[in-house]
Amino acid sequence: MAIKIRLQRKGRKGLAFYDIVIANDKSPRDGNFIEKIGNYNPNTIPSTIILNEELALKWLLNGAKVTNTVKYIFHNFDIFLKKHLKIGFNKGLITKIDLDKKLNNLNLKGKK
Repeated sequence: MAIKIRLQRKGRKGLAFYDIVIANDKSPRDGNFIEKIGNYNPNTIPSTIILNEELALKWLLNGAKVTNTVKYIFHNFDIFLKKHLKIGFNKGLITKIDLDKKLNNLNLKGKK
């Protein structure tokens, strides 16, 4: 069973917004999902994105695949960089102190 992080369409015709969900890749776009981790509304200027970063990182580390639009959203939140740092820490290539410094710098950069 392959798991994907993808968008689930909501709203009406012409004014769609999306939930970011964890789902089985065999289930339909608006069908069953495992967990909801955020929202994406492209109708506002700028687009509104609400994301639970901890859940997104947890599912990525567990091997979930990402669709193209969700990949773009994750790059805005530096999720892939955080995943890379966590993998380096798990392999022993980076110390806990260095990991905390780098993650803190990423969080400060994102809040500016």
